[in-house]
Amino acid sequence: MNNREILLGVTGGIAAYKTADLCSKLVQAGAGVSVVMTEAATRFVGPTTFEALTNRPVLTTLWNPETNFRGEHIGLAEAAELFVVAPATADFLGKVANGLADDLLSTLAMTTTCPFLFAPAMNTAMWEKPAVQRNVSTLKSDGVHIVEPGSGWLSCGRVGAGRMAEPKTIFDRIAELLETVG
Repeated sequence: MNNREILLGVTGGIAAYKTADLCSKLVQAGAGVSVVMTEAATRFVGPTTFEALTNRPVLTTLWNPETNFRGEHIGLAEAAELFVVAPATADFLGKVANGLADDLLSTLAMTTTCPFLFAPAMNTAMWEKPAVQRNVSTLKSDGVHIVEPGSGWLSCGRVGAGRMAEPKTIFDRIAELLETVG
C-alpha cells in the first residue's frame, strides 16, 4: 500500500470507533489516507483522532476548503485511488444508491471515479429492511464493492446481522482492490 491514496469516509454509527483502527492499519502499511466525516460521525469519534492517525486535516464540510480550493469534492476525488466508507449507514447507502448529494461525503460519491468499497453497519432491523437491501443491490449493480456486515452483538442490545466487518477484514479487501487498480 506504499504511497497509495485512499479516501476514507466515516458516517454516523457506533462502528465509527472501529474505523480509527482501520485508518491506523492503512497508515502503518504506507497508504496516504484522507478522512471525510459526516456531521453525525463526529458525534461518535472526534476528527482529532483521525488527524492524529493520518497527519492530515479531517474534512467535514463542502464549504471552507482546507486542501483543495477548487472544492474538496473535486481535489479529493481526483487524488483517490480507492474510496472506502466505513461504517456506511443506511442513510448513506440510500443517498448514494439514489444519486443524492447534500454533504461532502455524498458529494464525493458523485464525483469520485475510482473503485468504491463500502462497509455497512446498522441495527439488524434496518439491515433487513427491503429498502436497504434494494439500495445495496443497486449499489452492487453500479459496481460498488460491499464488505458484508457480520452477525453478532450490536450496540442496541440485539444479536444479528448488521455489525460492521472487522477492520482486518476491510483492510484485506482494500489490499485486494488496490492490486486490481494498478
